[in-house]
Amino acid sequence: MATPHLKYTTKLAGKCILLLGGTSGIGFAVAEAALEHGAFVVVSSSQLTKVENAVSRLKTSYPTDDFHSRISGFTCDLADPEMLEENLLALLKQSTTTADGGQALLDHIVFTAGDSLKFKPIQQVTVDYIRDWGNVRFLAPLILAKLAGPYIRPSHTSSITLTSGSGTSRPRPGWSTVVAYGGGIETLTRGLAVDLAPIRVNCVLPGAVHTELFGNSIPKENLDGVMKQLAERTLTGHVGKPEDAAEAYIYAMKDNFCTGSFINTNGGSLLK
Repeated sequence: MATPHLKYTTKLAGKCILLLGGTSGIGFAVAEAALEHGAFVVVSSSQLTKVENAVSRLKTSYPTDDFHSRISGFTCDLADPEMLEENLLALLKQSTTTADGGQALLDHIVFTAGDSLKFKPIQQVTVDYIRDWGNVRFLAPLILAKLAGPYIRPSHTSSITLTSGSGTSRPRPGWSTVVAYGGGIETLTRGLAVDLAPIRVNCVLPGAVHTELFGNSIPKENLDGVMKQLAERTLTGHVGKPEDAAEAYIYAMKDNFCTGSFINTNGGSLLK
């Protein structure tokens, strides 16, 4: 019997994907999913230990040489605005340089990076606080888009996927600064889809997804209660998992006719 030609599950096979924020949370889950689809993945974080740990975890989960040859990682500090362009350029060069010194263009870039900053009531925000919120969440993806051209395949099969959040549609108290940048990312997505065409640019808007950020920002004794409250705000009755949200990014990369679009994954929380 002839082997069937698979045209859906192989769309990412052999593709090279750079994941900024790919060492934890949703970004790490996207890296796992991309590997399972046959892609080469490059994960990035500001901390070397996080990169090394993520690469090690991926290689442990996928222990064969076929997978190991498709996993790599590099550091890139996105929080320093003075060094941002230089750091991103170095990352793009590292991610596309082959063992023999040649260049292998990226097919997709996924941006899920974010830093842990505390929410403040609008009456307490300062100019420095506002700037700090925007370094990683807004400036970094914008400068990344500026620099990406020579390092990504100029085709409708290539894509850049950004990240905002469902909070832009239903903000909570104290969220004004972060939803302002989230809304900026959403409109930036449409602008970049025009500016970078035929490369596709889309944006995923996750709702409450249980990642390491919750453990880092919420006291352990309060975590179960917070998770219960968040679950009650959804129609599905549960908080999302990183592997749930990862599917949205995989879709954005695979649908060659999707650009300038927003993809929601929030358990129906905007309807409740």
